[in-house]
Amino acid sequence: MTLLSRKLLDWYAVHRRDLPWRRTRDPYAIWVAEIMLQQTRVETVIPYYQRWMRRFPDVRTLARAGEQAILGCWEGLGYYSRARSLHQAARFVVAELDGELPRRRAELQLLPGIGPYTASAIAAIAFGENEVALDGNLRRVLSRLLDFDGDPRAAAGQHHLRQQALAWIPDGRAGDFNQALMDLGTQICRPRGPDCGQCPLAGECAAFRRGTQSLRPARPERKPIPEHLAAAAVIRRGRTVLIARRPPGGLLGGLWEFPGGKAEPGESIDQTLRRELREEMAIDVELLDSLGCYVHAYTHFKVSVYAFKCRLKGNLPQLLEHTALRWVRPEALRRFPMGKVDRQIARRWSRQAKSAGRPAP
Repeated sequence: MTLLSRKLLDWYAVHRRDLPWRRTRDPYAIWVAEIMLQQTRVETVIPYYQRWMRRFPDVRTLARAGEQAILGCWEGLGYYSRARSLHQAARFVVAELDGELPRRRAELQLLPGIGPYTASAIAAIAFGENEVALDGNLRRVLSRLLDFDGDPRAAAGQHHLRQQALAWIPDGRAGDFNQALMDLGTQICRPRGPDCGQCPLAGECAAFRRGTQSLRPARPERKPIPEHLAAAAVIRRGRTVLIARRPPGGLLGGLWEFPGGKAEPGESIDQTLRRELREEMAIDVELLDSLGCYVHAYTHFKVSVYAFKCRLKGNLPQLLEHTALRWVRPEALRRFPMGKVDRQIARRWSRQAKSAGRPAP
């Protein structure tokens, strides 16, 4: 064991975070946690993880579940393709691998939803394989330890960091080593204002010795995030409102939404809504009151959705671009899994309908 590894693991033994998925060696539980932790903060994941494990405690239970149950349990966590891929992979593991998750990184990467990072994390944490899970924390910590001035996200940069970290992993301690670096990056070696005075690895850190820790990791220039406008229709019929299920795959695939879509260049919001409804459902509507504007940031773009109460004119909706349509009472909307924006619209419409004591117009 190197001096760096010993100092790191000694620090981890005292300061490790108590997280639900660290209280088990069950590969399935660790797999679920790693999928949820993709692009999502630990504090956000914890309640979702606990609820998921109560609902789907093992891979066979998950494999038997229906997609709507999966999406309902995942609702609010975002990046819904993760849930669908996890479900698909569970079915494969049960059907083809007798319920046993592969141990090796290369084999894990063959499963839906498992990329290089997640495969390395599962292999190291669940099975003790000598692998390095290069997430943002590890890239930052390793870049500072090595004073690496290249791009740690580029293929060459990741290879360089991974090879050095592999040389530091003590045999049989890959899981602890990876999680110790994660915790060090979260608690001490933070993106801004690293607490070098409290770092157990300050003596081994090249960036600290050279005073370049604030410059590491190197940050390539980011392109501005595109911003889009969109419209959504809350269409009433009696005491019910129309929702539609999105096609599988793609953004928010399989979730329910209020029909509408993204504005085209030079198009007003009301023009957008009428065009989208004609294209999606072959219907025309009368726009009534506004239900507000809802802003949401995805990974690669931001969208502002303008919602309107609408009255149907003429033909009933046709199933053209969605996989299902439902007329639903306000109190039943909670049973249909939705993305964040549509859930906000549903709650606002439901509150208005309830406070009025009658269907919202």
